[in-house]
Amino acid sequence: MSGRKETVLDLAKFVDKGVQVKLTGGRLVTGTLKGYDQLLNLVLDEAVEFLRDPEDPLKTTDQTRRIGLIVCRGTAVMLVSPTDGTDEISNPFIQPDGA
Repeated sequence: MSGRKETVLDLAKFVDKGVQVKLTGGRLVTGTLKGYDQLLNLVLDEAVEFLRDPEDPLKTTDQTRRIGLIVCRGTAVMLVSPTDGTDEISNPFIQPDGA
């Protein structure tokens, strides 16, 4: 076994494509992935942050703010997903009222 660390994710296929990144603390950012390294530090261009609900900080709203070019530190990255080819669906595990 080699002493070299390899990342589990192969982010090369997402370079110059739109990605959505969830960070620790509940922040959600979308942008164009411009680069990354083995520690999962990400460089995003044209980044947009989805603002959180002031009454419930665990929920994001439709309000956004443009950030521009950012570096997301790998220790804060929880999730990386492509923006193309993904659709939001309703939660199938929520029980209807009265059940």
